[in-house]
Amino acid sequence: MLFDLHHDRVFRQALRLTASVHDAEDITAVVFLEAWRKRDVMRVVDGSVVGWLLVTTNYVFRNSVRSSRRYRQALEHLPAPEHAPDHSGVVDERIDSDARRGALRAALATLPRRDQDILTLCVLEELSTADAAEALGIAQGTVKSRLSRAKTRLSELLNDAAMTSEGGER
Repeated sequence: MLFDLHHDRVFRQALRLTASVHDAEDITAVVFLEAWRKRDVMRVVDGSVVGWLLVTTNYVFRNSVRSSRRYRQALEHLPAPEHAPDHSGVVDERIDSDARRGALRAALATLPRRDQDILTLCVLEELSTADAAEALGIAQGTVKSRLSRAKTRLSELLNDAAMTSEGGER
């Protein structure tokens, strides 16, 4: 209710002081926060707290000006920023690696499940062929031959994807 009654007057006073709508909105918000915090000690004159609100608006504005001045002075004491290196090469590499990662995911998804399993265990998780054979319940020689074929298929799929992305045909 207090906000609804006096918001416009407080905002207009803040706007007169700051000449910036954004700053006036901030000051108005702080004034009503202070009104809430100090609701038990606000001065009521002739049944109204508008005087207290407007004086508080002036105080909040002055505090804002002092704070801004101290901030600017602190910035002036900081050393000048050094020349920042050009990160475009790193960004390009990151984008390229993300594209390769996406192509790898897509290629892996098109492989048969058994090839995915072999590649996951032996290449991605670096298990030995003996451990992979035990995990899959197949002979170690079978793991070796499937691994070789899976790597060949994956390589072909990645090469095809690279050719397609470069606009060439295979």
